This record gives sequence, structure tokens and C-alpha cells, in this order.
Amino acid sequence: MNMFSTRKPEPQHSPPPPPPSPPRVVEPQPNGSFAAAKSGGVLSRGVSIKGTVKFSEELVIDGEVEGTIESSGKLTIGEHGAIRGEIRSKSVKVCGMVEGDIFATERCELQAGCTLKGDIEAPRLIVDENAAFLGSAKVTPKS
Repeated sequence: MNMFSTRKPEPQHSPPPPPPSPPRVVEPQPNGSFAAAKSGGVLSRGVSIKGTVKFSEELVIDGEVEGTIESSGKLTIGEHGAIRGEIRSKSVKVCGMVEGDIFATERCELQAGCTLKGDIEAPRLIVDENAAFLGSAKVTPKS
């Protein structure tokens, strides 16, 4: 390499950084229900919703919901989560408190320290020995 070259160095181009993703928000719908983000939504501790919550991919609830939860995805009720109403989802994991029935099309899991006062209908049911469950379970494997 010649130190005194008259050739100009070619500029180095780096790809532009990807645009920031928009924040995931739970938004009220015209019919009074709330729709969460399509993936990875969170309902934080201290948040309270009355009405219907609908989502399609995944939602973690660590707040309070009084009403119906409908989903074709995965629902996790965090240890501070409190639900009063019916839950219909593909998969439900309970770590907090639920007063109402759970209908899962794939599986329902009751973790240690959770409380469920209601019935469960799911093809797969996992119950930790330290979970409190007051209700009945209908476990019918998919055919």
C-alpha cells in the first residue's frame, strides 16, 4: 500500500438503524372492549379494567380485570393479577387469582401460590401441589 496515494478512499456506508417499534398499548374499542397488542402485551400491576379484553397472541395480566377475556393466544395471569369473570383462551397460566370459569382450547396451568374459584375445561391440565383450586375440571383430550 502506498502511503502517498492520490486515490480517494471509498466512503463506508452502514445500513440505517431500524425504526423504533411503536409501544404496545391496550386500546379501548368502540364497543367498550379493550384490544391488546398482537404480541407480547402487558397489563401492569395497578391497572384495572372493567369490560371485555380481547387479544390474539400473548398477554400477561398483573393488574385487575372484571369481565370477559377472549383470545386465540396465550394468557398469563401474573402473581399480582386478579380476574373476576370468564376466560376463553388457547392457553392459560394462572399465577395470581381467578374468580370465574376457564375454557382453554390447548392447556391450563395452575402455578404454586395461585387461587382459582371456578371450573376448568381444557384438553390438558397442569396443577401444582401448592395451587388452590375450588371448582371442577373437565379434561377431555383433543382427538
